[in-house]
Amino acid sequence: MRKTCIAGAVVLAAALAAGCTSGVRSGNGTTTTSRRPSAPPAPAAPTSSPVAPSTTAAATTTTGAPAPSSYLTLLTEPTAGIAPIYAALRGAQRSLDLEMYELVDTTAEEILAQDAARGVAVRVVLDKNLEATDNTPAYDYLSSHGVQVAWAPPGFDADHEKAMVVDTTTAWIMTLNLASRYYSDTRDVAVEDTDPADVAAITSVFDADVTGAAVTPGAGDDLVWSPTTSYEDLIGLIESAKTTLLVENEEMENTGVVGALEAAARNGVDVEVVMNDTSEYADDFDELESSGVKVSTYPGDPGLYIHAKAIVVDAGGPSARAFAGSQNFSTASLDYNRELGVITGDTGVVSALASRIREDFAAATPWTS
Repeated sequence: MRKTCIAGAVVLAAALAAGCTSGVRSGNGTTTTSRRPSAPPAPAAPTSSPVAPSTTAAATTTTGAPAPSSYLTLLTEPTAGIAPIYAALRGAQRSLDLEMYELVDTTAEEILAQDAARGVAVRVVLDKNLEATDNTPAYDYLSSHGVQVAWAPPGFDADHEKAMVVDTTTAWIMTLNLASRYYSDTRDVAVEDTDPADVAAITSVFDADVTGAAVTPGAGDDLVWSPTTSYEDLIGLIESAKTTLLVENEEMENTGVVGALEAAARNGVDVEVVMNDTSEYADDFDELESSGVKVSTYPGDPGLYIHAKAIVVDAGGPSARAFAGSQNFSTASLDYNRELGVITGDTGVVSALASRIREDFAAATPWTS
């Protein structure tokens, strides 16, 4: 999973050697052949999921006050390098909670073990349903080095979240996995979030996931969760666009999302979508193009691989907002996985993310069927 770079005001320490190796990218397993209709009723949590159903369909973007600008910082990859993430892991003084779909990075694993050895309470939740083979070496290593490790609750299709909380004061909400083979050539983003309401909500969900308890995730000031509110929140964000809509994602399978993007274009919104060139979504790309959406793609291997999951609405305008998180545009990701993202009107985050997507779109190849 990949990253992009740029954050409102902070330049973090110079690049650490990531020890990356290139390799074949593994799918994240979030695509499903089930395609949700464009205007479905609000979904309930899957009955086999340990997540308590949502009691309301309120969008996370309307609950609570917006987080102040000083709370949020955007990091983009691969420009920034993995050093800022390593620095955050090393910086823990009291506690570190990490929930990760894919952990295949020996440097990160060693940092977590070192943290535990100096007295930091380190807890890690890893996906087992789809990534047991890749995650088992990290699970075994961390378990033997003083880290409390748990497999994610089995009721999710996958625990596709990529997030951590350091010292119960700082959260990182990411699109990237901690897998070193992806670091050098993948577009990903991460949001550093010090908003107390967001941090508390993420910690509460982690407390449940690490024990397998049921939980209805709290929205904090900015948060978007699967399997409870992602679909409604992201559709609502897309439908709110008045002038421009910038999108970057790895998957384009959910008919509700496709329909919302098409409707925005038909309503006169300038819609630009950046993805990887894959035959899997060729029909969706054709549908989007026929409605006026502009689609551009990257070849993936070799070259830049688009793994970021991001939306920017009305960049530069008074109501501009942006989304970044682990959610792909698939039914599994929006309705059945554990996923976490953030929707914000923070001007620094919105501006940097809009610039990044526009640059990626300009450098990609226009889609032709």
